[in-house]
Amino acid sequence: MFKLAKYLKPFMALILGAVILLFVQAMCDLSLPDYMSNIVNKGIQQSGIENAVPQAVRVSQMNKLTIFMDAKDKDEILNNYTLIDKSSSDYDKYLKKYPVLEKESIYVLKDVSKTEIDNMNPVLGKAFLAVTGVDKRKAEAKDGVINFNGTKLPANTDLFAFLSKLPAEQRKKISEDMAARFTSFGENMIIQAATNSIKVEYEAIGINTDKIQSNYILGTGLIMLLISLFSAVCTVVVGLFASRTAAGVSRNLRKDVFTKVESFSNTEFDKFSTASLITRTTNDITQIQMLIVIAIRMIIYAPIMGIGGIIKALNRSVSMSWIIALAVIVLLSLITSVFSVALPKFKAIQKLIDRLNLVTRENLSGMMVIRAFNTQKFEENRFDKANKDLTGTNLFVNRIMVVMFPAMMLIMNGITLLIVWVGAHQIADSSMQVGDMMAFMQYAMQILFSFIMMSFMFIMIPRASVSAQRIAEVLEVEPTIVDPEQPKHFNEKVEGVVEFKDVSFRYPGAEEDVLKNISFKALPGETTAFIGSTGAGKTTLINLIPRFYDVTSGEVLIDGVDIRDITQYELRDQIGYIPQKGSLFQGTIESNLKYADENASKEDIVTAAEIAQAMDIINEKPEGFDSEISQGGANVSGGQKQRLSIARALVKKPQIYIFDDSFSALDFKTDSMLRKALKAQTASSTLLIVAQRISTIMHAEQIIVLDEGRIVGIGTHEELMKNCETYKEIALSQLSKEELA
Repeated sequence: MFKLAKYLKPFMALILGAVILLFVQAMCDLSLPDYMSNIVNKGIQQSGIENAVPQAVRVSQMNKLTIFMDAKDKDEILNNYTLIDKSSSDYDKYLKKYPVLEKESIYVLKDVSKTEIDNMNPVLGKAFLAVTGVDKRKAEAKDGVINFNGTKLPANTDLFAFLSKLPAEQRKKISEDMAARFTSFGENMIIQAATNSIKVEYEAIGINTDKIQSNYILGTGLIMLLISLFSAVCTVVVGLFASRTAAGVSRNLRKDVFTKVESFSNTEFDKFSTASLITRTTNDITQIQMLIVIAIRMIIYAPIMGIGGIIKALNRSVSMSWIIALAVIVLLSLITSVFSVALPKFKAIQKLIDRLNLVTRENLSGMMVIRAFNTQKFEENRFDKANKDLTGTNLFVNRIMVVMFPAMMLIMNGITLLIVWVGAHQIADSSMQVGDMMAFMQYAMQILFSFIMMSFMFIMIPRASVSAQRIAEVLEVEPTIVDPEQPKHFNEKVEGVVEFKDVSFRYPGAEEDVLKNISFKALPGETTAFIGSTGAGKTTLINLIPRFYDVTSGEVLIDGVDIRDITQYELRDQIGYIPQKGSLFQGTIESNLKYADENASKEDIVTAAEIAQAMDIINEKPEGFDSEISQGGANVSGGQKQRLSIARALVKKPQIYIFDDSFSALDFKTDSMLRKALKAQTASSTLLIVAQRISTIMHAEQIIVLDEGRIVGIGTHEELMKNCETYKEIALSQLSKEELA
């Protein structure tokens, strides 16, 4: 996998942008449970009152509150409030806002900082709880007697006046005793308990508390909506960046794989099947593309959400952290168990896809043979086996995954129930707020989802890793045929003299040479033909000239220059190669002929077609040269394909022509006419012809007879009939003595 990491380098800006946006999105998503908690805790339970510092307090109420403060706290509180009475300049302004001003003066909170609010919260919170506690004691009076901390007082006693006469230390202790139930559970519980008293005070002042509550809930909800929209925008943009990165990487990979395959010699092609190369270029690269799209999002997002969720959850409740630990342990155990079973199957899937592609390709390309031998049932069974093997493996993996995700949902639902059960007990004990429990639950789900997202990566990484390895195998192949570092060049005027000097060749991995000590010279203006029994090495010999293979020993020279010292492009630029099996490309007849020279004139194309005896094919078609050729030339016959292939080579006007049994599909008349026209057109070129038919090569200036990789005869037809028994046997097996004379 890491071998292909360099392909991400051009897209680092997009990846960095995606990382930044993912971090922003994660922060947005992690903040939403906090706002939800505030809606429950402050918006619903506290009626929208955010803290224990009221915006306005009646003077009578403030006098009660200050009873339970020491001198320092009292001064700090009063300094942060402004007394508003009928003599105040802005009396009318505040009267509309606080109707109680008409009857009683009030204290209005100054514009103070959040830090100052935080300092005032516990002081005023405890004071409000103490005042409420005192009022409750008075309301609980029985038989005209108030039992106040062990002291019995008449029911009409002004308790606050009584308390104001007590020593400051004693009043502070009473205040702390009143708030003791909440103090042990933290400042938030003190504030929440005090807000009920503040709400009563607001109602007494004439403030619409319902409006405060609705404004808080709507305002917080609007913030959550904006955060969610921004998170959604981040998701879309990250998806765009990830898709562009993945598409770009896959494009570059396909390009490099295709370019690498183009540089392969026949030796490299022997290592990879065509079906495997197609799978690697398509399916394997698609696996990499899918991984990149998901990885850019999940590899960054999931850890941030997981770590951030843990931190946030612990801030809400440390006492319930064991629930998250338990969930993670159970989830990891499940993922580990599943992957230990499924991973080996992931590695087998790509090879099974190779096998399926191979069988499919063989069936499609060999359909005529299959029908001719009535083996459709056999091929159906062969395809069915490959298909079932792949389907069975995929089904096995999918069944494992099907089990895993319901199990994950069961774990998540179980954790939700456990949080509700434990949290409900803590809420009952006043050690947790309802909103905090709900936020903790959401953070727990975010943590578990982050592990589930990472489990997706564990599903995709093994399969993509196999695909990456297969792609790397192609890219890492070092071609056996390479250009020299300091290449030589042909003379400006290439003559086309081809010479083999003591050439031997052995296929990679073979035990013996297939060509042994081959030496001959082919001159321009002459035809050099090769003949021999099947497997004699004819095609192998001519494949050495364009360097489809390199010689094992000896030299192949053109105009006295070793072809290994010339660049492959310059070498092949001098050669017109026509294989035995003509290969045409999808397009038109003209585009196929111009494949040899895209700048060829119409006159050159027509001339080449006439020499190749292909004009009758073209004239038969209504569109002429613009007639469509289907993929692989499937809509033309073998003989027509050969003639068009010969015409394509003639358009190139090379100095050396190689015909690898290229006349085998032609009838004798067409063969004769083509060779006659070819001789006139290529009078100054070197012609190398591999043939099975004696009639095709009888008039060649030089005939080379091969047998088991050795030259057993060389000369003209007449000379070989006299002194080469192998040639004579081949000739007499095809023609009578009279025809050979």
